[in-house]
Amino acid sequence: MILKYKDTFITDNSQEAKENSFFLITKQNEKFAKEAQNNGAKLITVDQCKQMLNIDKNIKIIGITGTNGKTTVSTLLYELLLKLGYKCTLCGTRGVFINGKNLASKSLTTPPILALLSFLQQSSLEKNDFFIMEVSSHAIVQDRIEGVNFFAKIFTNLSQDHLDFHKNFQNYKESKELFLKDETLKIINADEDIKYNEKNSISYGLNSSADYKILSYDLKDGIKAKIKHKNNIFEIKSSLVGLFNLYNILAALTLLKELGIEDEKISKALSEFKGVAGRMELVAKNIIVDFAHTPDGIEKVLSSMKDKNLIVLFGAGGNRDKSKRALMAKVAKKYASKLIITSDNPRNEEPMDIINDILSGIEKDETVFVEVDRKKAIKKALELRKNDDFVLILGKGDENYQEIKNVKYPFNDKEIVLEILTKLA
Repeated sequence: MILKYKDTFITDNSQEAKENSFFLITKQNEKFAKEAQNNGAKLITVDQCKQMLNIDKNIKIIGITGTNGKTTVSTLLYELLLKLGYKCTLCGTRGVFINGKNLASKSLTTPPILALLSFLQQSSLEKNDFFIMEVSSHAIVQDRIEGVNFFAKIFTNLSQDHLDFHKNFQNYKESKELFLKDETLKIINADEDIKYNEKNSISYGLNSSADYKILSYDLKDGIKAKIKHKNNIFEIKSSLVGLFNLYNILAALTLLKELGIEDEKISKALSEFKGVAGRMELVAKNIIVDFAHTPDGIEKVLSSMKDKNLIVLFGAGGNRDKSKRALMAKVAKKYASKLIITSDNPRNEEPMDIINDILSGIEKDETVFVEVDRKKAIKKALELRKNDDFVLILGKGDENYQEIKNVKYPFNDKEIVLEILTKLA
């Protein structure tokens, strides 16, 4: 990447380095520093780069990590803080947003460090109060958050994911624990088995020892809950659905409370929050699109609607953790009256190979359908609907592409649904 600086530029790619340019040295690229220097570049550290870009040290950087919920918690915090009158940046799976404007499209959950610094530079120019970012396990292990001084960290939950990269669950778990070992303010899900530095840690959840404890909750029509913190009891009301979203809301609210924001202001802002695109998004009557792409993620989504008759459609990403595919099928089969297995982002794998991995987790009977073409699969799901059936289309959320053999083709589940419904009408 190249970042313009005065009459020259900063890069983290030694092959882009030229006379009078600057090369940002990180743990990822330090072995190429000599090459960059030979090309005429001046070497700079992350801290030096931050000074050169005039990044405001007072911006409160909030990092959210966990298997599921990162996008919802980060978006919730971003939207609530904006409603409360603060200036904010959101950086994550859905892209980069600054004070309601879309600065960058979807990319990595956590961007490379130079890109991240460029977003912090823009946030400084806008005089933002908060910079809210999703932090992936890949970014933690690869030191892509090197030199980032977090004001607070939030941990949502932990279940199987990314074992293609981490090789086993223990390595994956340890990557999250590495993020939580310092003395930064940490908001921790008390109901998860995770090691963390207890200094400056605040917990939330159903666990009796949680600092912010869920006393009671009702999930019949949205979310209603009573939360106790010390001697104070306050109520949560939201149009979001499911116990998992109660946890997401509480993670965000715990941080807001620790910032000293009043209950009444938080409650009002929360009541106006309508959800995140592609996360349990109701795109038409009884048709929901969600990003769930892990066994635990699918379990949480489907269990939140277990009293409904569900038609469930999903696939699995190619060139990713193969061991979760059969597990995803088992979970989906448990809740679905009809199950449609299709393609997700096959990447460089053959779609039918992925589908066969998925099918290995269940018995294929008359309730299980296979359709490789995702658009045709969505059409099939909509045609199978009867009466009050709910259709849940899982795995891609608000992604606007389908990646096949290194090519990203335009594809958006919500748009496909609306297109098919128009033709079926």
